[in-house]
Amino acid sequence: SSSAQAVFAQVARWPLCGLARSVSAHALPGAMAPKAMKAHAKPITKGALAQALADELELKKKDVVAILDNLASVATQEVKKAGKVTIPGVCMVKTRTKPATKAGKREMFGKVVVVKAKPAKTIVKAYCVAALKKEF
Repeated sequence: SSSAQAVFAQVARWPLCGLARSVSAHALPGAMAPKAMKAHAKPITKGALAQALADELELKKKDVVAILDNLASVATQEVKKAGKVTIPGVCMVKTRTKPATKAGKREMFGKVVVVKAKPAKTIVKAYCVAALKKEF
């Protein structure tokens, strides 16, 4: 691995703007390969969820899909009306009013940036319920 270090030292002396710093030891020959990421299971689709519920409750998949669609529309109406709805055992959906921002100059990451004025807007957020948190 000393040859890799010698190559890295040589690359570090290149007078390229920032490129030498962006070359890591992993990109060099003979260097250790980065650890492989864990394979994640794919999230369940609406159809698969409907099929799982249909099998569990001994209903037709078509009926379960209709229930899921109705759940979505009822939850949307409740969030618009009350600002908050809870799907028991899963999540709570809330709305929050984000205040308007004034136009002007702001310092971001050490640089002064001109920012446009933005109106107030309502944001929808979902939080998992405590029972779901305790599962993990």
